[in-house]
Amino acid sequence: MKVRHVEADLVTYDTPILAIGVEEGGDASGGGLAAVDAALDGAITRVIESGDMAGELGDEVLLYGGDSGPQRVLLLGLGKLERIDHEAARRMAGRAVRAAERMRITELTISMDAFSRLDEASGAQAVAEGATMAAWRYRELKTDEEPTSVTAVHVIGGPSPDATAAAVDAGATIGAAANFARTLQSRPGNVATPTHLADEAVRMGAEVGLDVTVFDETRMLKEGMHAILAVSRGSVEEARFIIMEHRGGSEGDAPLVLVGKGLTFDAGGISLKPPKGMEEMKYDMSGGAAVIGALQAIAELGVPANVIGIVPSSENLPSGTAVKPGDVIDTLGGKSVEVINTDAEGRLILADALAYAVGLSPAAMIDCATLTGAVVIALGHHAAAVMGNDEGLMDELISAGESSGERCWPLPLWDDYREQLDSEAADMMNVGGRPGGAITAGLFLKEFVGDVAWAHLDVAGTAYGDGKLSYQRKGAYGFPTRLLVQWVRSRVG
Repeated sequence: MKVRHVEADLVTYDTPILAIGVEEGGDASGGGLAAVDAALDGAITRVIESGDMAGELGDEVLLYGGDSGPQRVLLLGLGKLERIDHEAARRMAGRAVRAAERMRITELTISMDAFSRLDEASGAQAVAEGATMAAWRYRELKTDEEPTSVTAVHVIGGPSPDATAAAVDAGATIGAAANFARTLQSRPGNVATPTHLADEAVRMGAEVGLDVTVFDETRMLKEGMHAILAVSRGSVEEARFIIMEHRGGSEGDAPLVLVGKGLTFDAGGISLKPPKGMEEMKYDMSGGAAVIGALQAIAELGVPANVIGIVPSSENLPSGTAVKPGDVIDTLGGKSVEVINTDAEGRLILADALAYAVGLSPAAMIDCATLTGAVVIALGHHAAAVMGNDEGLMDELISAGESSGERCWPLPLWDDYREQLDSEAADMMNVGGRPGGAITAGLFLKEFVGDVAWAHLDVAGTAYGDGKLSYQRKGAYGFPTRLLVQWVRSRVG
């Protein structure tokens, strides 16, 4: 889909549908709303005064225009003025796209008029993100007739055309990167194998100018990545270790490292998962997909920083060669691990990835993973958990989450929890029991980061779902692609 800024007059701009936000308790006496109201002979004032458009969140009224200018005007309630933020802009854009789809309209225009109180650039970026993500569908494997899709969105308004246009372009780029992650997430396990994920990273990297290196199992064995190889042993599909490099900073500048769990299908291994819902375990590579998507956006935006994305990728299946409960495995970081539950495999492949990242001497590193069901019990589906060894870094991620609409909330990594990982046979166990399960998983990862500033995002409750927001659909969300991009951009001002 194409999203662009247009410098034009709301009243005279020829468009099939113009979407305008209305605040709760507001009227049509000022701004672009007043101009459109006058062109419609007071129709907006009449629907507001009648109570048909109270501006409450979810209110929607469609008006028809005249012989010139917008053919239709879609009024969308935004709620109370103090609640109109960047996320409100994303959701309004998503609602506009959904309305256009229902009317079988392929092109629409969204007014920035209601978001004048926001920072101009970030507000326009949010509108472009919301529209781009709302238009995404996964239909690669369907053979039925394609439903009507929005193919073009024009964003109109903003006091500084150049700044607004740049922000719209950035939002479209970031939204497209999140959609790329969603597409990777959505592909079934027989398509999106570790090799496929690596091939897609190589293809994307060639298009946007990333240096991409892929380790096969022979190279991983040479490196000492025994934990990844242990997880991969139960599958005929070979593991892959994907490294993507964006050299946007000065030579010698310490990189920012993003690590994403790339478990392309997780049956639980010998500790087999229940059959119900197991098909959703194709989403266990969501963290890896988000890192691949984030590196695409970072490269396309030309972010002036050195950024490295790392995705350890494998399957986790039961077989005669699979790792067993009670086995003790080595890791690249030098610590031995007693495997108590083979379904706690994500932390094993991340352990080797984090240890490898430490060797790159990063300025900071973030990992993201659909790691534990426990985080869903703790935070539900509204926020990821963030844990780490650097409070300043965690604060940066929380702030980036608020800006991007992909929120996270801190959990503690107190030493008191560490004894739950104590093992009689090895340096540690890979699980610490049910109490504080998300925290003990974070503490396991902490063992492999050394003194590097590090934070962990557990996105098990936010990477996919029923699609309740206007710019989502049921299935993959691309979370936390936008959060990662926002964090990297914030680090360079």
